[in-house]
Amino acid sequence: MPRGKPAGIPCVQLQPDFRCAIFGRPERPAFCATLRPTQEMCGANRDEALAMLARLEMATKP
Repeated sequence: MPRGKPAGIPCVQLQPDFRCAIFGRPERPAFCATLRPTQEMCGANRDEALAMLARLEMATKP
């Protein structure tokens, strides 16, 4: 997704089981390979993570 994507919209590489289809492959973006999620970033579960992403999206909107 060269232009990025909004929070809450799944990556085109996300498989139904929530695994990355290009994990470990050279075409995987550097951002994905270097991202180290933390509890503060993701919360305790998927719903909390999506809520945090939505807040970050709003806070960093140009």
